[in-house]
Amino acid sequence: MAEDVKPTRKNLMEIEDRIELSERGHDTLEQKRDGLIMEFMDILDQAQEVRGGLNDDYERAQRTINMARAMEGDVAVRGAAAALKEHPEITTQSKNIMGVVVPQIESSRVKKSLDQRGYGLLGTSARIDEAAEAYEDLLESIILAAEVETAMKKMLEEIETTKRRVNALEFKLLPDLYDSQDYIEQKLEEQEREEIFRLKKIKAKKEEEEKAQKEADEAAAKEPGTVTADD
Repeated sequence: MAEDVKPTRKNLMEIEDRIELSERGHDTLEQKRDGLIMEFMDILDQAQEVRGGLNDDYERAQRTINMARAMEGDVAVRGAAAALKEHPEITTQSKNIMGVVVPQIESSRVKKSLDQRGYGLLGTSARIDEAAEAYEDLLESIILAAEVETAMKKMLEEIETTKRRVNALEFKLLPDLYDSQDYIEQKLEEQEREEIFRLKKIKAKKEEEEKAQKEADEAAAKEPGTVTADD
């Protein structure tokens, strides 16, 4: 509450410093919020594109595996899958976007040539090769989607946090500081007016006393038998 602040010039200077600092912080946070929103919209566009690609890759993978099962049988498909020796490797790093640390996922050994898949070329058909390739594409899409979705989630959390800070400054802290500033300035003005009024009263009283003394001196000088300096 503004009334809880002692109305002194020292407190006024401290509040003015806090207002200046809070206004700078508010402007900085607003710029950060706007920048984060722009970055988020870019990531959102990318996420929508990735989701569409992921759906297409999933449907293609399903079609090819169903075709391979129908043409070669489950045993042949499972045998080809079990022959895989080199499994994909996932590594994560991080990158900074507007102060937000988001993951950067890198993969290796996802896309393989025919001889790297482990199954014999003579014992399989092109249907299994197509299914393997389709699932390799699907896995890459899943990895990319995981990176983009995680980045989008972290950016959204940071935007919400920044918005709360902006609102706290704009609707709580700064209004309280402005109220305290107005309250102190008003009280100091009242004190100044009271001081001026008091000084005027003192001056008027002094002038009245001086006038009374002067009149007394003049009256005394007019009385008979009064000895003056000239005598």
